[in-house]
Amino acid sequence: MESRQRRNKICYVVTIPTTIRAFFIPQLKYLAEHGYDITVVCGQDDKLQQDLGDNICYTPVDMPRGLSLFGSMKAIKLLYNVMKSNRFDLVQYSTPNAALYASIASKLAGVKVRNYHLMGFRYLGASGIGKKILKGIEQISCKLSTSIECVSESNLRLGIQEGIFEEKKATVVWHGSTGGVDLRRFDYAKRYIWRNEVRSQLGLADDDFVFGFVGRITKDKGVNEILEAFLGSQVGTKLLLVGAEEGLDTLDQWLLQKAKSHPDVIFQGPVRDVERYLSAIDVLLLPSYREGFGNVVIEAAAVGTPAIISNIPGPIDAVEPGKTALVVSAKSVSELEMAMECTRGDKVHGMKENCVEFVRTHFDSEKLCKKILERKSKLIN
Repeated sequence: MESRQRRNKICYVVTIPTTIRAFFIPQLKYLAEHGYDITVVCGQDDKLQQDLGDNICYTPVDMPRGLSLFGSMKAIKLLYNVMKSNRFDLVQYSTPNAALYASIASKLAGVKVRNYHLMGFRYLGASGIGKKILKGIEQISCKLSTSIECVSESNLRLGIQEGIFEEKKATVVWHGSTGGVDLRRFDYAKRYIWRNEVRSQLGLADDDFVFGFVGRITKDKGVNEILEAFLGSQVGTKLLLVGAEEGLDTLDQWLLQKAKSHPDVIFQGPVRDVERYLSAIDVLLLPSYREGFGNVVIEAAAVGTPAIISNIPGPIDAVEPGKTALVVSAKSVSELEMAMECTRGDKVHGMKENCVEFVRTHFDSEKLCKKILERKSKLIN
């Protein structure tokens, strides 16, 4: 009787379950369907195993998100135990804290392939000694990794320039992004159905021109600039902000209070059906100060919504300037105002089809899953 061939074992490590749900479930299921034993390690979540299905193993390990010496040592020890007992062929980690703990633990456990899925540089938003510490953490994680996958070409170049990692270690899979776009979920064919439903729900007229923001409502996302540009000159338009109000204390409070009381500004809060809200707006605004990639830009484009983005690493790889988006300088209210004025004309209508085609050819999650499978096979073999 022939012995059954051992399946290669892959482990994905992140800090919180939300990251798995937001970016990785389609590729995890795809890898499991194509011959790999998959394990997910992240914080405790009672419903995550159900979301992952029966073919993926979930091992809860709580990891501190901030800087905690005792918490970090505990997390490394727990991860080491998981990796030593499972003898993974490849361990992949994302987000800075998970990357630090998992890179150390997998190195100590003798894992041969340690892959850092680098989603951006957290230290860019810090200053002083905090910035130096966070940059040092990234350098340690990259030093201990055998390979690094950046989510965008511009972040790959930035990492080399900043001395975070060596060029020979790093790559971008296909055209980048964290997990591409599920075109069955972000379905352009449903744009106008969703648009009418959401606008009716929010009290918006069919002919209202709506600028939108989707994400954490915080300073680093460029929300101050959005509010100032809109309140200053965008007469006759509406502004819809969708996302958790977890960073309101970082905003200009005068602008925030003025926006909160403005009849043309809507604060929606977080939603689960973001594809419907992206379809309801005419132009997405993402004038961020820093981003790993800017997945919301390609999600919006998939349903035919062009964007205005800042010229920073990450989002610049998610667009075709002038065709699917307009590009402005970060922190420039005047440039943002001008771009918003430009998109209110006929230009925005011609950009919709460009957006859909660009995403289909560059960021289709099904195609990306195949590229990820090829990449994992190459790394292990």
